[in-house]
Formats: sequence, C-alpha cells, structure tokens
Amino acid sequence: MQKLTAIIPTGNEEHNIVEAIQSLSFADEILVVDSFSSDKTIELAKPLATKIIQREYQNSASQKNWAIPQAKYEWILLLDADERITNELADEIKDILSSQPIESGFWIYRQNHFMGKKVRFSGWQDDKVIRLFKRDECRYEDKHVHAEITTQGKIGFLKNKMQHNTFINMQDYLFKIKRYADWQSKDYQHKTGVLTPYHFVIKPIARFIKHYFLQLGILDGFTGITIASIQAYAVFLRYCKLWKLRRQA
Repeated sequence: MQKLTAIIPTGNEEHNIVEAIQSLSFADEILVVDSFSSDKTIELAKPLATKIIQREYQNSASQKNWAIPQAKYEWILLLDADERITNELADEIKDILSSQPIESGFWIYRQNHFMGKKVRFSGWQDDKVIRLFKRDECRYEDKHVHAEITTQGKIGFLKNKMQHNTFINMQDYLFKIKRYADWQSKDYQHKTGVLTPYHFVIKPIARFIKHYFLQLGILDGFTGITIASIQAYAVFLRYCKLWKLRRQA
C-alpha cells in the first residue's frame, strides 16, 4: 500500500482533536496544522500526532495550501477536526492505495450531524468533498469560503461516507455564519453588481424555500427549519457585509 499523510487543520479544537486523530490511526503520518490555538488542542494532539506545525490563520484554502507541500507522502487525506473516518471508509482508502490508482483525487461523501441530530435532507444529503488526493497534483482554489480542490487529473468517488459533526450548539453555528459572511463579502465584491432589494429580500427567501421545501428540509423536522432559517439569514448577512465593505472602500 502506498503511504499516506493525514492533515488536520485546527484552531481551538480541544473538543474534537483526540477523536479526529484516533480515526486516522491507519495513516503513516498525521500532520496537525494549527493556527495558534489558545485552548488545549496542542497539548492533546502532541502524544497522538506525528508532527505539529503552526501558522497564523488567513483562510481555509490558504492554510491547507501551505500545509500540503509539507506532507511527507504523496497521498494526502485531509480531515477537518469535526470530521471522523469510519472503519469502513478507512478500509476503502487502504484498498484504493493498494491498487495504484490513476486518479489524482477522490470525492468523499459526508453524513452530516447538526447539534447531535442526523441530517437526512435539507440540501446536505449529497454533501461531498475532495479529501483524498495526490500532494503534487492538487491545490485548493483561491477563495475565502467553500474552496475546493482543483486539479488537471481525474477525480474518482469513494463509496463510504465520513461522519461530519457540523455544530454542537446554536452559538457555534451563528458564529461561523457571521465569520463566513465576512469572508464571502470579499469573494462577492467583484462578481456582484449594484445591491438592490433583490439581494436583501428575494435571495434570502429563495434560500429558505430551497433548503426547506425543494431540498426536503421539512422532513428533517425542527432541524430542517433551523438549517433553512439560518441559511437564509446567512445570505442576508453576506450582502449586508458586502454593502458595508463597499461603504468603507
């Protein structure tokens, strides 16, 4: 089997880091990339990780692109601290690396959980990310939010899902929404025209309808309406931040 480096970006992840590393026990190198955590993340990671490196956080894509070349082995499995590799997925990854794959990377589907509840719909049912990839053939696109791997090579799909524990409470969710709105306003600065009521009213309503009705969030009960409502708020907040950014320019 070709050897594997696992990379975990962290920032105050003391509640996640041990289980995240333990789910990667099959990797040949575990590299924790920390953005100077102020909690016990480093203390807890040291006995379990192969190596810990630190860098000031700019955005997710920048942090990951800085870490990728520092991996010892050609194949990389990148895991956020709130994600877990199941035994079935670990076995599939080992089989892939034993077969001399021609692909440059692989999509991995995620089973999302929201405040401890399994999310079956709400637009999250087909959530997938490229997380198993070749070090020298892949990089993250230059975006502040929701950046994905870019490559000239072929991308395959894995069958088994990783577990994703998105948010443990509403406070964490709202904090991330506000942080993402700040970053997204920069991404949208040059691709959004004049801001109108369409951006502040119609688009948030459309986002709610999309998640709750079209993507069947209604079947997720209270979790579904919570996700749809906060996603609508996130769209509204994004354009508020963009309006403020333009006012300051």
